Amino acid sequence: MIDEITDFLFGLKMTIISGIFLLIAVIFMILGIDTPIYLNPAWGTVIISGIPMLLLALTRLIREKWISSALLIAIAMVASLLIGEIFAAGEVAWIMALGALLEDWTVERAKKGLRNLINLTPQTGRRIRDGVEEVIPVDDIKLGDTLRILPGESVPVDGEIISGTSSLDQSIMTGESLPVDKEVGDEVFCGTMNMYGAIDIKATSLGENSSLQKLIDLVKAADEKQAPTQRIADKWATWLVPVALIIAIVAWLATGNIERGVTVLVVFCPCALILATPTAIMAAIGQATKYGVLIKSGEALETLGGLNTLVFDKTGTLTYGNLEVSDVISLSKDLTDLDLLKITASCEKLSEHPLAKAVVNNAKEAEIDIEEPKDFKMYPGKGVTCKNSYGQVYAGNSKFLSENSIDLNIDTQLNKLKNEGKASIIVALDGEVVGLIGLSDVIREDSKQMIDSLHELGTETVLLTGDNTETANYFASQVGIGKVYGNLLPEEKLSWIERFKSEGKKVCMIGDGVNDAPALKTADVSVAMGSVGSDVAIEAADIALLGDDIGKIPYLKKLSNSTLFTIKANIIISMTINAAAIVCSVLGLLNPVTGAIVHNAGSCLVVLNAALLYDRHFDDSIKKIDTQNAEHSHYHYHNDGEHAHSHDGVVILDEIKTENGIKHMHVHKHAIDRQSCEPYHN
Repeated sequence: MIDEITDFLFGLKMTIISGIFLLIAVIFMILGIDTPIYLNPAWGTVIISGIPMLLLALTRLIREKWISSALLIAIAMVASLLIGEIFAAGEVAWIMALGALLEDWTVERAKKGLRNLINLTPQTGRRIRDGVEEVIPVDDIKLGDTLRILPGESVPVDGEIISGTSSLDQSIMTGESLPVDKEVGDEVFCGTMNMYGAIDIKATSLGENSSLQKLIDLVKAADEKQAPTQRIADKWATWLVPVALIIAIVAWLATGNIERGVTVLVVFCPCALILATPTAIMAAIGQATKYGVLIKSGEALETLGGLNTLVFDKTGTLTYGNLEVSDVISLSKDLTDLDLLKITASCEKLSEHPLAKAVVNNAKEAEIDIEEPKDFKMYPGKGVTCKNSYGQVYAGNSKFLSENSIDLNIDTQLNKLKNEGKASIIVALDGEVVGLIGLSDVIREDSKQMIDSLHELGTETVLLTGDNTETANYFASQVGIGKVYGNLLPEEKLSWIERFKSEGKKVCMIGDGVNDAPALKTADVSVAMGSVGSDVAIEAADIALLGDDIGKIPYLKKLSNSTLFTIKANIIISMTINAAAIVCSVLGLLNPVTGAIVHNAGSCLVVLNAALLYDRHFDDSIKKIDTQNAEHSHYHYHNDGEHAHSHDGVVILDEIKTENGIKHMHVHKHAIDRQSCEPYHN
């Protein structure tokens, strides 16, 4: 009941009403309007803001054995009331309420992310018993039950495949950018999505033991470990309260004037100190918002500047999370690379697999006329086959081609693609391998620049990813990250974060997926990719990059440092004003009313100083991508439409000019940075 009353009176609406009463009292003082003490407008402020503050101070003192700054302000308020200084009592109460409101505003955390994660849990399953298929609630599923998962359905419980093959999207658990091929005997996780063929599984884990429920529990546990930011004034209140009382009593006894003692209590109130942190943080949050950065935690800003370890997820963070064709390797003298791309795109045209879509999209971008396939067949988790004008085409993995009696002698090319972290499609024509298509996630163009900037700041960088180790190592080498850990499940990512923290490191985790949520919650500071990131990751993180521009990470560190400097400056300002006011109070130069005005002026000065942070420019702290050379680069594109030569990577076409049969392409370097340029990439 007490907590409900306190929360209501400390709310925004009641604080505004309380401030209006105090403003009326000020106007009356300025105009010289005298009112009986019991009709003083400041009583409204005392009742609205003073009562909850008094209750809060007593609750902390009695229940929690905590001497807080609220206790000192409550003492000053009561002392002012006892000598009839209603305005002074109302003023300190209202400043306290305003500070509490501002700080609560800056540290408020949304809880929708956990609900979104819980909603991912499937509610029903398709059970097969005695040859009969029935849809039942997931709570009715028993260990050992046979369950059928059709294409497009989520796996209701952890299980093992006993029939069928397919590819499953496991990004919710591992963050992998590619669906994972599954066959009989392979494990499947609750909440993952079946992409293609129907599969039957045997239930192996239920309810709270399922992988998805464990992920939910990890997020809950990590969230409970996060302690709220304690007000800096409260940290000092243990000695502020007795010091204030001693000085006030000494001033009273030495002068024989109780008014001086009360004035000391009024000016000693740490209201400006209370406002020092939240006002600076609010200004910094506003500053960051202008740059497309959403900061949800004031504590994150205070911590960010002292970080020494930044941990990155790969897919969707350092990369775009979109597969694109990276290599077209023709192994036949009779076929050009464009021919191979055309053959493969025709065979993959009717497939819904992400690899197939990437090949078809690449062919369309190259303006290739894609044939309609005949006798198309898809084998989930393996590949596709069809007939077209070139002959009988097979496109898939090595197992698929081996099953169709096609001789493979391409280990060198396959290993090269694998070592570069690329997926591959083997293409065979009329029973003979004719080429390979390599596909890769695309590195964000500013990833390397950002990592280099962090290294210059003395920050260690680490990659934690659910992708296989070869892929992780390849991408890490491209952006300059030294420490790499691959094949990680969510709980393993969390374990690494906890291990880094146990070593005394201040850790920031940057990720985008549901699987990153526990690690994001556990890190000292967490950053999520706002545009492409999952809702769960965004809600779990302290900071969201709304434009997915990870180049803003160095800017955030600069902003954090400036925020900390402003907070410290505000503390010095408030303590200096308080010290001067205390001396003046002891000497009788201030009374409770003028002391309250000086006290209020100090609070206003702190707020104004914090407001300057909002318009401060940090552009010079963000290293710009060097586009000078790219803007004037020319990529020669021969008139036969088959060759584009580039020593600097493939980029987005901006303009084409024809001159003497040669097409010159003006490009923007900030489009897509590849490691090699193949002829078909135009």
